[in-house]
Amino acid sequence: MLLNVHSYFSLRYGTLSLEQLIERIRANGYDTAVLTDINNSSGVLDFIRLCREAGINGFAGMEFRNGNDLLYIGIARNELGFQELNAWITKANREKTTLPEIAPAFDNAYIVYPFGGNLPQLLRENEYIGVRPSDLNRMAFNRLFGKKKYVVLQTVSYEKTDYKLHTQLRAIDHNVLISQLEHRQVGRPDEVLLTKTELLNRYSRFPELIHNTCRLLESCSFNFDFKKVKNKATFTASNGEDQQLLYQYTMDGFIQRYQHTDGEAKMRVLKELDIIRNLNFSSYFLITDDICRYARSRSFHYVGRGSGANSVVAYCLGITDVDPIALDLYFERFLNPKRKSPPDFDIDFSWNERDDIYRYIFENYPDGHVALMGAMSTFRSRSIIRELGKVYGLPKREIDRLVNEPQHMLNKNEVTDMILSVSKQMEDFPNQRTIHASGVLIAEEPLTRYVALDYPPKGLPTVQFDMYVAEDIGFEKFDILSQRGIGHIKDCREIVKENKGEVIATDNPNRFFNDPNIAAQLQSANTVGCFYIESPAMRQLLTKLCCDNYLTLVAASSIIRPGVASSGMMKAYIERHHDPSKVVYPHPTFKEQLKETYGVMVYQEDVMKIGHYFGGLDLADADVLRRMMSGKYRHVDHLLEIKDKFFNHCTAMHYPEEVSMEVWRQMASFAGYSFNKAHSASFAVESYQSLYLKTYYPLEFMVAVLNNYGGFYNRKVYVMEAKKAGGNVCLPCVNKSAMNTTIDGKDIYLGFDCLLNLEQELAERIPLARAQYGDYTSLENFVLRTGAGLEQLLVLIRCGAFRFTGMGKKELLWEAHLLHASRKWSMNKASLFENQSRKPILPKLDSSVLEDIYDELELIGFPVSASLFDLARATYRGDVQAADMLANEGKNVRMVGDFVCDKDARTKNRQRMKFGTFFDCHGNFFDTVHFPQSLSQYPLLGNGLYLLEGKIVSDFGCPILEVIRCAKMPLKNDPRSE
Repeated sequence: MLLNVHSYFSLRYGTLSLEQLIERIRANGYDTAVLTDINNSSGVLDFIRLCREAGINGFAGMEFRNGNDLLYIGIARNELGFQELNAWITKANREKTTLPEIAPAFDNAYIVYPFGGNLPQLLRENEYIGVRPSDLNRMAFNRLFGKKKYVVLQTVSYEKTDYKLHTQLRAIDHNVLISQLEHRQVGRPDEVLLTKTELLNRYSRFPELIHNTCRLLESCSFNFDFKKVKNKATFTASNGEDQQLLYQYTMDGFIQRYQHTDGEAKMRVLKELDIIRNLNFSSYFLITDDICRYARSRSFHYVGRGSGANSVVAYCLGITDVDPIALDLYFERFLNPKRKSPPDFDIDFSWNERDDIYRYIFENYPDGHVALMGAMSTFRSRSIIRELGKVYGLPKREIDRLVNEPQHMLNKNEVTDMILSVSKQMEDFPNQRTIHASGVLIAEEPLTRYVALDYPPKGLPTVQFDMYVAEDIGFEKFDILSQRGIGHIKDCREIVKENKGEVIATDNPNRFFNDPNIAAQLQSANTVGCFYIESPAMRQLLTKLCCDNYLTLVAASSIIRPGVASSGMMKAYIERHHDPSKVVYPHPTFKEQLKETYGVMVYQEDVMKIGHYFGGLDLADADVLRRMMSGKYRHVDHLLEIKDKFFNHCTAMHYPEEVSMEVWRQMASFAGYSFNKAHSASFAVESYQSLYLKTYYPLEFMVAVLNNYGGFYNRKVYVMEAKKAGGNVCLPCVNKSAMNTTIDGKDIYLGFDCLLNLEQELAERIPLARAQYGDYTSLENFVLRTGAGLEQLLVLIRCGAFRFTGMGKKELLWEAHLLHASRKWSMNKASLFENQSRKPILPKLDSSVLEDIYDELELIGFPVSASLFDLARATYRGDVQAADMLANEGKNVRMVGDFVCDKDARTKNRQRMKFGTFFDCHGNFFDTVHFPQSLSQYPLLGNGLYLLEGKIVSDFGCPILEVIRCAKMPLKNDPRSE
């Protein structure tokens, strides 16, 4: 009887989740309902799956609207009808057009027009008029169509008690005060779920409407196969050809990787190929391989990771550079006979090359069968309060106070109490559809068979459901990611070729693992700019581990993750790494399975091993545990079943209860996202590639980091690193610099992109005009050729970009004003020489280095030609420097530091604390910890020079300053404002 049901996927309109809807539908006596969310089908397949589990007939539909105006409701008679509805809204989304008031002629879908709305003159066979209970009297006297054309229309959008929540959502949607909402912008108060008995009673005078509605629903069927794999079935014309091609490509790669000599590898490859063939995963491997082959044809550097990196086949194909045999990667983590979905490949590309990879995929696979994965952005606690505060007209300062200090006495009033109570209801409500960070779907059938598509500003079609729904209905996404670390590697190779004439390669990274110079770089934690190993926490971990080899780095890449750290096992690993006599195995299984990691569960595979060999779980359940750890599993009931299986097995094996509880606690802690070993190994390979470049080409590497806009730190850190490596870092110059940073020998010229207030168009024009007609000869010549306006000219003068003229900044500023006062300038390609008229003779103008430093601080964000220490009023630089900290362990000292970054953390009591990182006066890092009491009295206030007092402590040879108190140091007055 329910033809028009909205869930909270009718964004900022409906208030009921799918689970709540189904529970209410069943509790109120219904056995059939159609989900018709507004202009989307995000929740339809999930709704149908959940309805089946609940013993209800769930059908697919969609409500079509232009803004607030309801046009008609589409109800799919079958799967083909669902595709028609999806295709209809997809077309409107693609063409950015409004929907027509009259629906098209659908072959497999019904259309229900609301009584009293815009109706066609004639109804097609599949079209009906929906009559609300409030319209029954009017309908009785105004039947334009035959009795068979009227059906029951009881819209369901919220519960009676949720109407206020609905109006608040509508105000947020329209970005207006709740008092400004118009009648047409909100739903009707009666869009609630009545009991079936009550609904039938309301229509009892018109039994034909009930009959028509039942007949319509009885003609619907939706036999969707959730288990069938939906990915593109074949890469070639058939499965047989796929298998042959995969075998050929794999064996070609095997010869290159193993040179025929490795019998173990050959057996492993053949075993994998056999499983891939039996599970029909050949096309998934071939499509991934096709993407990687295209990338190699364009000389794009990429990194393949994910569970697929456990595969020797993937290694032979060149999808990954990780040798699973050398690392003893767990085969069952890659594939096991019980696995229904293919292993996932995460392929990282440079941030500025990923769009080309997308273009290739969308152009080379069938149109309509390829889309980006969708995602659902939800309301979170702070954002809810801000949104509700705005619709109730609270001033920003009151909203800020409510967000940051909810217990403040000034928050105690009727409006804020209401906002805080409602915020709990809205938490995790879908807010808007967005794009998954990396996922791409390539389907065998048109994607509109499963969902409608959005066309966000980027222009690529995007499915309206998220990765969880995709997985539940049989899709496996291709993850095409981007990162700046790959850009560092690629650009560094090109810069080395230009600057030194050397052609270098970073493939075949195994040769880097035994290089003593790279090992020394790693052990000293001199890793700034290197992918994944440059953060303060990672540099500290490398120091604590005395890490100087690949296998230790693989482990470090995983134990830094919150899962291992929060379980307390990171500390245990470090202790056991230094002193293996401290290894304690809670059970012999741990010694058998985790000897390599000192009995510590470090990788996701380790939890699978312990779950299987210690907890008695089969591999399928152990894999569910692994997915729980990575945050990619949402079926809580299944997890509870697995937990029961685990503890029942432990009881049957007579394990001590405290041992079983501790093992489960360690496994559960991995919900904080630990890595699988192949993933860590892939990261470590990329780290080694970066380390190789940083070790042998440090200046070119830092230029590449700057041109890819850094990594963990801001630009200041990488400029400092270039200086420490012996580079002469120069301010931008109109005759030397380009848009990006360039290098000539040891001279590094910052690019125009470092100037905070320079227009991009002018920044790009300067080197182009210089390449066309030669160096600029004067300020006037520059203005003639670029047409630079006064404001932009002043930025360039103040940053020293015209120092080649030999004139001081102040003289140049005078000239700039005179030039622009005398005439309007525009770019003039013909006039390459300045007017030879006499320039006024100026008296000698004073200048100072201090003025220049303040100019750099304003225009670039940090001083380049000096240090922030040069601005300090005091000459005091601290009792000790970074290099002296270990020698002063246990002492209370004062240190002076230039703030680099900080990181918020919480104590076990949920109190706020911080970790800080600073430069000393020599440009070396030192780290600080600010416990709650110290932090509350002496907060860190962002960039600046700090005097820090505290005690130096050390953990496994890694020193840190426990700050007792700190404050910003005063700087010299800015002479420009005097």
